[in-house]
Amino acid sequence: MYKRKIPPTLNCGLDLIGEVLYGKWKIRLLWFIKEGNKRPSQLQRKIPDASRRVLNMQLKELEEHELIAKVIYPVVPPKVEYSLTEFGESLVPVISALGHWGDMHGERLRSVILKRSEYLAGQ
Repeated sequence: MYKRKIPPTLNCGLDLIGEVLYGKWKIRLLWFIKEGNKRPSQLQRKIPDASRRVLNMQLKELEEHELIAKVIYPVVPPKVEYSLTEFGESLVPVISALGHWGDMHGERLRSVILKRSEYLAGQ
């Protein structure tokens, strides 16, 4: 089992939100679940660059942080669905605002990200 080498810093709201949402796919997972993509296979299709293992790990962490709920239906083969909890729903406006900011500054953000990628590739 994984054990953290450095304890988390939980001194302010930004530390807390970073601890809960740290992970490449977590914000997207929350958004896609909000949009009605509740089955793991649907989420995998929405995020094809992510491995099934990583998505499952991040879904588990979101569940542990009480942002999503997991329902396992007693059928063969097992059917699993995720939904946002009330706590997770409270994050939707924040995620929406971040997405809107990214859309408004998309050109500039792409430029600086590509510039940094080229710089790092040249080192």
